[in-house]
Amino acid sequence: MQGFEYLPIEEMIRPEGFDCECGLHHGVDLKYLKIGAGAVNHVGDAVRAVGAKKPFIICDKNTYEAAAKKVTEVLEKENIPFSVFVIPQGNLRKLEPDERALGSIAMTYDNSCDMIIAVGSGVINDLSKVFAFDLNIPQMIVGTAPSMDGFASNSSSMIVNGVKTTLYNRCPAAIVLDIDIMKNAPMRMLWAGLGDMVAKYISLCEWRIANIVIGEYYCEHVAQLMRNALKRIMAASDGLKDRSAEAVQAVSEGLVLSGMAMSFAKVSRPASGLEHYFSHMWEMLALERHEESELHGIQVGVGTCLTMNIYEEIKKLRPTMEKGMKAMEAFDEKVWEDRVRRVFGKTAEAVLEIERKTKKNDPVKHAKRLEKIIANWDRILTIIEEELPDAEWLFGKMRVNGMPMKPEDIGLSHQDVVDAFVCSRDIRDKYLSGSMLWDLGEMDAFSERL
Repeated sequence: MQGFEYLPIEEMIRPEGFDCECGLHHGVDLKYLKIGAGAVNHVGDAVRAVGAKKPFIICDKNTYEAAAKKVTEVLEKENIPFSVFVIPQGNLRKLEPDERALGSIAMTYDNSCDMIIAVGSGVINDLSKVFAFDLNIPQMIVGTAPSMDGFASNSSSMIVNGVKTTLYNRCPAAIVLDIDIMKNAPMRMLWAGLGDMVAKYISLCEWRIANIVIGEYYCEHVAQLMRNALKRIMAASDGLKDRSAEAVQAVSEGLVLSGMAMSFAKVSRPASGLEHYFSHMWEMLALERHEESELHGIQVGVGTCLTMNIYEEIKKLRPTMEKGMKAMEAFDEKVWEDRVRRVFGKTAEAVLEIERKTKKNDPVKHAKRLEKIIANWDRILTIIEEELPDAEWLFGKMRVNGMPMKPEDIGLSHQDVVDAFVCSRDIRDKYLSGSMLWDLGEMDAFSERL
């Protein structure tokens, strides 16, 4: 029986949501959605749809010129009062979603405002969600680039005490994506959007594997929602290099659907796997070095290429209980902790605290996971075959658009790749392909192949 996953995107936001056989009631708090050419002219409609009177507009210097200036013109024309805050970046090339940026918003907020309009994409959306959630007022995003999948999600990817983490809050009340604006974003941001979407092949694969190994919640309807979006995106993706409206619309809708999928599932699983953790790790390494990282979606694209190659090797494995148990017996807590301190530097203590709470390295927990993997290995291989496309086909889709695909393309060293892979399982309690390889006693061998 066909479910909500086959509905047009506009019907996904119906207030009553969707009952599902997975046990969850799926829905989003999204009250207004407009994606298309000239969509920014409907900002006033969006403000009225959420019942607000005076929005507080958050942007940076680039997104002010790209769209916020037009937003203010539309609001003025419709006699809707507003306040504007342009986040100062100082000498930073890239704004970070951290305490400094959030604090600057809090200290300049106009208390007479009753909603937030975030004009931008990833970082500005994340910061605005956190701020609006804390104030318990609605938030709207006016996108300026199809560069990330968090438009409709119920979470923000933030840097807290130097650690990249996910803070769960709520979906925006309104989303306005003007394709005339989005298609003129810098090409690197278009690459980032496609990079964030090709990752979904892996995230769906790992979601299903985690369901088998640790019994994590899984919904086939939400997964199919992502598969359908991927199919439309990849059919149009070759036109991204030419800024085709069709390609930009497909990617933009896919990014919104990805956020909805996360909101429906109430976790980031439908949209994030090992490929995202490569990016999270590289962002944390850059912070530790006081360097600026590449755009998240571009890093995710590179992480996707690495992870696809990892899966090509996983398919050749014939794992045994004996090898996994021997690796656990040889595990040295001191060696592991020293590596965490070397890689993470001043944020190491926060990472070590994650292990103290989750106990991923516990031998009893390891044995249970290992038994599940061995008992279900054929099923895991079937999932890999079902979810992952041919690697060369996927690489070709990225290559035709001129995307960075190798770590060296974005200034990363071999050691950066190895450290990101080996430590990816340490930064959150999320079961990844790297976690599975650690359980199987294959982590060292696979890190050498990278």
